[in-house]
Amino acid sequence: MRKRLLTTVAALTLATSVLAGCSSNNNEAGNAAATDSGQTTTGKKEKVDIKVWLTPQWKGVLDASEQGADYDSFFKYAAKKFSEQYDKYDAKINVEVIAGDQRDQLLNVNLSGGTPPDVFFESVFAMGDYVHRGALVPLTDIVDDEAKKDINESYWNTVTFGNDVYFYPFQNNPGTLVYNADMFKAAGLEKYVGGDTEIKTWTLAEYEDILKNLKDNLPKDKYSNAYPMALYGVNNQGDTWNLAYLRMFGNKFFDDQGNIVLNDENGVKAAAWLKKIKDAGYTNPGPESVSSNDANAMFLNQQLAISFTNPVLFNNAKADMESGKTTKFDLRLANIPSESGDPLSFTYVVGASVFQSKDAKRVEVAKDFVKFFSTDPELVKSSKNAIPVRSSVAEAYKAEKPLFAAYDANSKYLFNFTGNVPGYSQLREVLYPELQALYMGAKKPEQVVKDYQEKGNKLIETNKASSVIFQKP
Repeated sequence: MRKRLLTTVAALTLATSVLAGCSSNNNEAGNAAATDSGQTTTGKKEKVDIKVWLTPQWKGVLDASEQGADYDSFFKYAAKKFSEQYDKYDAKINVEVIAGDQRDQLLNVNLSGGTPPDVFFESVFAMGDYVHRGALVPLTDIVDDEAKKDINESYWNTVTFGNDVYFYPFQNNPGTLVYNADMFKAAGLEKYVGGDTEIKTWTLAEYEDILKNLKDNLPKDKYSNAYPMALYGVNNQGDTWNLAYLRMFGNKFFDDQGNIVLNDENGVKAAAWLKKIKDAGYTNPGPESVSSNDANAMFLNQQLAISFTNPVLFNNAKADMESGKTTKFDLRLANIPSESGDPLSFTYVVGASVFQSKDAKRVEVAKDFVKFFSTDPELVKSSKNAIPVRSSVAEAYKAEKPLFAAYDANSKYLFNFTGNVPGYSQLREVLYPELQALYMGAKKPEQVVKDYQEKGNKLIETNKASSVIFQKP
């Protein structure tokens, strides 16, 4: 009897265990099913992994002096902060730094294999063609009114293709002129020297007066073999300054349909002006065989009084002077002049884009992450490592970085040098041969602008045929 009872109890215990196990397994299976909100029925968040790529921009979170500062420091910190407060998914952000010269190769390989990064932080100039290829998703829906007010419209124009925003502006690298104030003073041009925290604006007439006086009055015993202004055209490097010069007489360069419209009276005037100052001896000789790197070296050697610069080049030059690597002189900034009196300015906007992974949850997380680090009050301060696009950041750091205020005020004069046209990188290969022909006298200014426009528009038309922006129904 006792033996039968023990056998019955054991059987009941086993059955109960089996039922409990089945119930437990069924619950776990049910709990593993995610809801549309990313929450499982147990309250656990669904895990979503995304990849963030960037080219080297700055080291550290806020400053390169931080212990262990590296190019990925900011994004790793931003990823941790984002994941801790993110309530939609259990987001894991994988950060990788990509060499700039490997960017396009790596992107094309991964796009072909269906494994693009989810987020890429890079200059818009370098990434525009990916918009036209349909590789990026619009970010218009994550831009709010507060951001639009804090970031100048000129920056938004740069990141807008068609009707949509494709990059979230974070920082920028504006192009200006740089001049040797010591050489100006030696030539009796003190009245044209601006403050050391100013981006000086000259009228075109004043600029021509500066060039003439530098040529005629610069002491030859102190500045032997020196010329007033840098001019170059051996390749496509530094071409943005050449594009600015071609706009000096009011030509807008691109029309509303993304076509080049340089071939008009104002475009011819600009090309003729470049030839005129070269022939007058106001520039270094032989610009057709001079590179932008050559010009920069000549300026630092005080063989040129005026050259081109951006904040990276400008700060590097100052650092080299302080370290004794190069001879120290007083270098200051100026705008590119125009006939209208309004200066010309351009910039390389840097920000994040989101690739179309065809995984809706990854795209969602990627866009949420981009909005987070591009708007978080603490994180946007890291844009001080370049030039902030946000007026609020420029204001916050104006005591520490007084030129921030000048760059911010200058932002209203920015023109979009690429026009956001498809195939812009190919256009760069068309410009400099025409400039070479101009400087060597092989073509007249009228022919130069005509040929550039015809060749450039042919390239644009070809690329429009495969552009998702221009082929939208």
